[in-house]
Amino acid sequence: MTDDLDRLCMLATAIARTNATVAAAERGEETWTDGATIFLDTTARKAQQVEMLCVQASLLAAGSLRPDIARQLARRSTLARRYLAVEAHRVLSAYDDVLPTRVLRLVDHDLARRVTSSEDSFVLARSDQPIADAPPAFGTIHPRRILAAEKRSETPAVQSATSLATARTSEWAERQDDEDEDDDLGNLLSSPVGGGGAVGRLLGRLLSPVRKRSGGGPPGADAPTHVASGRAGTGRRAAASSSPPPALDGAPLTPRHDTRYPEWDVHHRRYRPDWCTVIESDAPVDPGAAATIPDAMALRRSLARLGIGLTRCRRRRQGDDIDIDAAVEARVDALAGSPHDDDFYVESLRRRRDLAVLVLLDVSGSAGEPGTGGRSVHDHQRSVAAGLTAALHDLGDRVALYAFNSRGRTAVQLFRIKRFDDQLDGLVARRIDSLSPAAYTRLGAAIRHGSAILDERAGTSRRLLVVVSDGFAYDHGYEGQYGEADARRSLAEARRRGMGCLCISVGTDVDPAALRRVFGTASHATVPRGEQLPSVVGPLFRAALCAADAQRRTFQRKERSKEVLAVERSAGR
Repeated sequence: MTDDLDRLCMLATAIARTNATVAAAERGEETWTDGATIFLDTTARKAQQVEMLCVQASLLAAGSLRPDIARQLARRSTLARRYLAVEAHRVLSAYDDVLPTRVLRLVDHDLARRVTSSEDSFVLARSDQPIADAPPAFGTIHPRRILAAEKRSETPAVQSATSLATARTSEWAERQDDEDEDDDLGNLLSSPVGGGGAVGRLLGRLLSPVRKRSGGGPPGADAPTHVASGRAGTGRRAAASSSPPPALDGAPLTPRHDTRYPEWDVHHRRYRPDWCTVIESDAPVDPGAAATIPDAMALRRSLARLGIGLTRCRRRRQGDDIDIDAAVEARVDALAGSPHDDDFYVESLRRRRDLAVLVLLDVSGSAGEPGTGGRSVHDHQRSVAAGLTAALHDLGDRVALYAFNSRGRTAVQLFRIKRFDDQLDGLVARRIDSLSPAAYTRLGAAIRHGSAILDERAGTSRRLLVVVSDGFAYDHGYEGQYGEADARRSLAEARRRGMGCLCISVGTDVDPAALRRVFGTASHATVPRGEQLPSVVGPLFRAALCAADAQRRTFQRKERSKEVLAVERSAGR
């Protein structure tokens, strides 16, 4: 089923001329679309599924389900059925150059010639003229669901991403033309095998550098939904909504910072400079969100001995140095005949908290999949991120919490939930509770920006980056080997700067081998349930911090060697 939906998703995208996705409809439900995702009756035969998909994708391509039309069809089921029976014939006839021959046999050409636009179809549907019922392959229309999906897409978060991406669409197209892989695709499409046929035309539309958009956003990267990777044990392909978290109506615009980062191109073994734009802004707050911080007692016990720096304590009974003041006082007391404890040593004890942790939470659409224990992966990950933040804050460590997702390389969103200097208060709790899975996962850019924040604002010598994610790196042009290699590279860059890196996947059935491909040699683990994290988080933190300490010592030795070499060279002169 997963492979079938992948192929159908590619076909739907080519016909609809936008980044359409395909998911399984509920049992007994007819095929329908909300304007971005086509919900397919998977109980039908494969040939019938292709017919249903082509009809719904053609309606999307022609703009037949625009909000203004959907509003007139709402609560009028008979009119909606008549409209579909007319408009579907029109759009299938209009796209006969790219549709399979089997689908074209469904077209009533006499009826299609009577209308030239969706408005004409609506007028004919409202008239008293007899119209034959639509074939089962046409599916159905749910106007209210279309309007609900459109309303979710019109939030400030989407508008900001859209405005940024629109301003850089021309740049995106120009730089895509320079890439070698585009040349290879062009050679493939011009080959005799399918180059001039229907398949070639479909692939040509699908792989063109800039495609038409319906609804705004960066081309190919901001459709309201996408189909996430299948998970073992879930039983079917899951459709993850990428509608952004709800924002507070009338709230002022939050400060936002745009930063560009390179991206590692594994195919050409080089960086793409200034390739990704990270947009940092405050996380939106849902007015009805809860303002409670989870209890983190078990995590506090596991993390209590971590991140403690050495403090020189005076007047100790043992130690590695003499406390001169205490020794003089003890001598004076001895000459005066007064008793005095033998506490004239200085001992180095681990009592000072010397750790800064940045928790980076993945809130992409793939986290909306069902997880273990009847909860979604997002619920598991959000609880773990909140628990880690609360535990570290209670222990006195400097801790920050950020969430991230992406809509193409020009709109990698990083949401501030708690900064290092913020208090863990009700606002932070409401921001956490307001998070919902959305969009895609450009891991490398998010990790690079998180590392930069940790490097600039941590204020401690020991720094740890904790990535809470399902490890599914996916975005437009960022998938498979390419996305995995860039995520590994970004973690390696952070570790070279002396940071500890820890990656946790909670509530998923992801294959450990897949995590190794994404996280590389960084400390990582899969935890079935968040309640099991306290038993493993201690060793994971220690391993990440030990690796960071070793890297930092190696760097310091190299710096000292350079200084000695420079002194010797200057002395020789």
